[in-house]
Amino acid sequence: MVAFAGWDMPVQYKGILDEHRAVREACGVFDISHMGQFHAHGEGTTAWLNGMFTNNLEKLIDGVGQYSMMLNERGGVIDDLIIYRLGEDDYFIVVNASMIDEDYAWLMAHKPEGPQLENLSAEYVGLAVQGPKCESVFEAVCPGVELPAHNGILRFKVDGEKLIVCRTGYTGENGFEFFCAAQQGVKWFERMITAGAQPCGLGARDSLRLEMCYSLNGSDLSPEKTPLEAGLSWCCDLTKDFVGVQTLREQKAAGRPTALVAIEYTEKGAPPRHGYEVQLRDGTPLGELCSGVLSPTLGKGIAMAYVPAQHGKVGTEVQVVVRGKAVPAVIVKKPFLKK
Repeated sequence: MVAFAGWDMPVQYKGILDEHRAVREACGVFDISHMGQFHAHGEGTTAWLNGMFTNNLEKLIDGVGQYSMMLNERGGVIDDLIIYRLGEDDYFIVVNASMIDEDYAWLMAHKPEGPQLENLSAEYVGLAVQGPKCESVFEAVCPGVELPAHNGILRFKVDGEKLIVCRTGYTGENGFEFFCAAQQGVKWFERMITAGAQPCGLGARDSLRLEMCYSLNGSDLSPEKTPLEAGLSWCCDLTKDFVGVQTLREQKAAGRPTALVAIEYTEKGAPPRHGYEVQLRDGTPLGELCSGVLSPTLGKGIAMAYVPAQHGKVGTEVQVVVRGKAVPAVIVKKPFLKK
């Protein structure tokens, strides 16, 4: 167990490699109760949130969500999040654990009259059920209920309990995220395990998401870097106005100064970790690793780092300095694991 965003979180139950494999081959369940949940509703909510988030809420229909980001005035990332449209001017928002208070304060500081914002984070337990066999697990615990389509959200009841299921995840596998009343969380967690989901901790969560090059806020995303530098322009609609958009427009026109690249070991070496230096093969410094792990699926070191954009081309030979030793590596196309 480790301290994480004010919570005691499991790094592993049975073992990181075993849990990682379970998600890739069968099904795993993660406790994501530390994540935050907001409910935004009321007249003018869509227009307000569309000016706060990078993606375009106008493209959403009822029962569908989208990945988006909230930026500061300089275009840096405050948080990445998923926002689901429940109905007209009615949204369920899932935010990162360490950013709950900051996100709420930032949104409230920019909220006009009309829309309402509720922080419901203490009311929910969240479970991420991920892997090829996730559908059979859901059928066992919620018989007769059909999972929504990818990125969809469904509110339903089982034995009178109000539940939410979202067809999203952070592993690259088929999966869903399940929310129930906090006091019922242990019961539903045990039901998922009884139905065949293996409990998984933060260690497997990190290796799974990094194989897919999914960014981690606070490591790969920060207030000093824009979504364009992070390679996430696909979820930024620069045709609309939102907080921080001007910096993104300028970067698109002039070119981004740095790029978040995927780096893969070409020889054996100690696992890459956050903060390790990245260099060109001649020793020229490029930056530091944001994230790094020994990939259980690929059997080699993988990492992400911000490097000067001119050195961020796929195929560029680099090296990672691990405890004074340079390990040969190369910049590769994202993601590491091709699904």
